Amino acid sequence: MKGCFLMIRIYTFTHKKYDLPPDDLYQPLHVGRALHGNLGYPGDDTGDNISHLNQYYSELTGIYWIWKNCKDVDYVGTSHYRRYLLDEDRKLFTAEKFLSSLKEYDIITTRRVVLNNSYHYGFAANHNIAALDMVGEILKEKYTVFPPYYETFVRLVNGPETYFGNLFVTDKKKFDAYAEWLFDIFFEVQRRIDLDTDEDDYHKRVFGFISEFLLLVWVQANQYKALECMVGVFGEKAETREMKEKLAEFLKKQDIDGAKAYFMEKWKSRPDIMMEASDLTGELRLIMQIITTADHEKRNGLHTVLEQGRELPELIPIFRELNSRISHRKTSHLINTQEDMLRDINQHNAEYADLYQRGISEIAVRIAVKLLIQ
Repeated sequence: MKGCFLMIRIYTFTHKKYDLPPDDLYQPLHVGRALHGNLGYPGDDTGDNISHLNQYYSELTGIYWIWKNCKDVDYVGTSHYRRYLLDEDRKLFTAEKFLSSLKEYDIITTRRVVLNNSYHYGFAANHNIAALDMVGEILKEKYTVFPPYYETFVRLVNGPETYFGNLFVTDKKKFDAYAEWLFDIFFEVQRRIDLDTDEDDYHKRVFGFISEFLLLVWVQANQYKALECMVGVFGEKAETREMKEKLAEFLKKQDIDGAKAYFMEKWKSRPDIMMEASDLTGELRLIMQIITTADHEKRNGLHTVLEQGRELPELIPIFRELNSRISHRKTSHLINTQEDMLRDINQHNAEYADLYQRGISEIAVRIAVKLLIQ
């Protein structure tokens, strides 16, 4: 799209059909199309591409394609079929708004995520730490002069911050410079590390995860001025919806063991399913709370919450209300331990009488308290 005689385009990375934004600034790009069926969108498998490596690079195969094949824009950016950068009014950026902001800022990207521990600690707990450490080694070997990439990497990897999602907009010259730097590092890592050893499909996407952090390294090492924005998440992941539907089938049959086994199988292959960005409504977490409650009730010889003839659409609001009341008491009365919370509930039992009448048991309360305090 043209604005002030400058051309800007935002590529929306996707691996499924989705509702396109009404603004033609946002153009779909099917990432990993070489490995999957044709969705009818332009794909990253034309021209100079690494579409066949999507299982390792995730949305980065789209970034590579833009770097090598997009030649007709002054500014370029990325979004996802569910995630978009929002302006200060919490609306989708227009071309005019992007171009106006880029007069003052070098790059527009997400707000930084602040972790509970260092980035290195968190990555080691969830991914192949050898890949991240190898990135540091390569930066030390190849990028020790200005910009100070290695020095910045060491400082930030031991700190708690990162960008996320690989969502950013900048001028095409900077975009290309970033992509060249990023893939120079990752191709070298790929030559030195076997990514197929004991890795499932989720963890093989190691470059997609590390690149979120490396964007912060690149911005700070170059001392670029970044406009950090909120991210709007639209719609529910297809995987999340399918999980909820399947779990509802298990619970309708009161098959607690089947529901637990199915969930653990999915969680093992997709550890991100319980994150807020995947479970937007929180219903998946509530379903797991219901399953846990029913399991404990069954093991204690009680009638389970599933044996009352209610299905998930009725149970979810009951458990949501239980959690809401406990959360309110915890916040308003500054309660910090499970013991104190349970004591408070016993002292104000009448306030929960309607929930008890709707099938909430003492076990359900204890589990809700444990989850909330933890």
